[in-house]
Parts: sequence; C-alpha cells; structure tokens
Amino acid sequence: MKRHELERRLRIAGCYLKREGKSHSLWINPKTGVIEALPRHNESKEPLAKKILKNLNAE
Repeated sequence: MKRHELERRLRIAGCYLKREGKSHSLWINPKTGVIEALPRHNESKEPLAKKILKNLNAE
C-alpha cells in the first residue's frame, strides 16, 4: 500500500501525526491513545499496512 493512501485512511479514521522521526512517523489515535510507528518508505507491504490500521482502529 502506498504511504499516502495509508496516511489518508488514518486521517479519515481520526488519527493524526504525532511526530516525524528519522526512519518512522508516529501516528496516534486520540480516541484510544494508541500510538503506532509508520515506516517512512514510499510503499509498505499489505500485511504491515493492515496491522497498522488494525492497531489504530482505523480499518
């Protein structure tokens, strides 16, 4: 899944970017307080993208 598509789905679910790191971006779901690291690659493998969406309750 492309990074911009994953970020778009996270924003639709109400998540926001907490901070940018060197190799990861940290996204937070303010409803649950869960923080998840999103790799800064242009594209993530589908299982990883689904795991991130699931952990942030953004499916």
